[in-house]
Amino acid sequence: MATLFTKIINGEIPCYKVAEDENFLAFLDINPNATGHTLCIPKVEVDKILDLDEATYMGLMAFSRKVGKALEKAVECKRVGITVIGLEVPHVHVHLIPLNSMQDAIFQKKVKLSEEEFKQVAKAIAAKL
Repeated sequence: MATLFTKIINGEIPCYKVAEDENFLAFLDINPNATGHTLCIPKVEVDKILDLDEATYMGLMAFSRKVGKALEKAVECKRVGITVIGLEVPHVHVHLIPLNSMQDAIFQKKVKLSEEEFKQVAKAIAAKL
């Protein structure tokens, strides 16, 4: 059965897309720790990051770096935190989280954004790529 992220890749579920190429997709987390919290995923469905082949792993890291640099320019923050946890969705994903304090890195504090705010943030990040 396809994961939630595979359904997003296939266009079955909408997302606030930030960036995409033939192998990877970046979109805003709909339950973000901070404004601009972005997920980067490979288009191939693999559960654990260490199970990716080396080329896909390296490609995902390069793609995430590119998106993270744009995020840092688009959203005011002290830095962009990068984490891979992967317990909620069994599809490799890299979290890019704008950080102003350690509280922004804890997955218990969430921010609420309107649909319009999500669209504006996604557009702002994409414009910095």
